Amino acid sequence: MPVPAHPRPQVKAASRPAADRAEIRLSWWAVTLPAVAFAALLLMVMSPGQAQAATADPALGRLIEHTLHLLAR
Repeated sequence: MPVPAHPRPQVKAASRPAADRAEIRLSWWAVTLPAVAFAALLLMVMSPGQAQAATADPALGRLIEHTLHLLAR
């Protein structure tokens, strides 16, 4: 039994982009997040003099050194 063919709906030319150009839409966060990350990294690079070394007890370093010493036996 043949099935009746339904005609395809006509798509207006204005609703789809022309073949010679691409249409790109970005969300606000797709532009903002990389810009904020770049600014934060640039700020860290520009002012490295404010960084301070840790003054805590080097317990973790001693633990790793002791573990390596035991494994070397």
